[in-house]
Amino acid sequence: MGVFSQEGYQLKLEWGPEGVNALRDCDVLIVVDVLSFTTSVDLVVGNGGQVRPSRWKPASGKTLRPASLVSATGLVELPSPNGSNLCFLAAETGAHVLAACLRNASAVARRAQELGETIGVIPGGERWGLDILNAGPREFGPLRPCVEDYLGAGAVLAALVGKASPEAQLAATAFRNTDVETAVRECGSGRELIENGHAADVGLAVEIGVSDAAPMLVDGVLR
Repeated sequence: MGVFSQEGYQLKLEWGPEGVNALRDCDVLIVVDVLSFTTSVDLVVGNGGQVRPSRWKPASGKTLRPASLVSATGLVELPSPNGSNLCFLAAETGAHVLAACLRNASAVARRAQELGETIGVIPGGERWGLDILNAGPREFGPLRPCVEDYLGAGAVLAALVGKASPEAQLAATAFRNTDVETAVRECGSGRELIENGHAADVGLAVEIGVSDAAPMLVDGVLR
């Protein structure tokens, strides 16, 4: 990938599936999908449970609801059009794969630095034309970079130590200098969920640093 692999830096950031490919040589890849896959993962793993990412089918109408997982334990299968897919792709690179959100960003950063020297953070983003609340179209649209995942990635990067690429530096700066809770609640993704009756999910997602869980993908399961 040449210059787009951010060579010469220890801490890197790039978006979505293409970002996984660009940063495929990193020791560690951290997937960030704040609304709602990685927030859901944090809740389950924080309870001592495990999460099996699964492919999401638009026609199923199945959605992620963090508020329904507050007490979840055991093995939970979670579908997602963004975060789950990125976990599969990241695992194919051979890197250690972690799942981060605003709740557990510092804990994930600590674990990542125990695992390797080069760390790539992958904000998942959303997809234009995909309405996950109403099952949406059968085909995903192009990537829509989103506020919540950029700030979630920035939270992780702000807690990491190392030489950061400009892409990574800017995300960390955005996190440090933003009213994160307000930004996530009032951005497009947050408003969509709140207006459709899922304010509790957003409330869980904007809690910063409340979890010590550092979910890691092992044999297809986040634990």
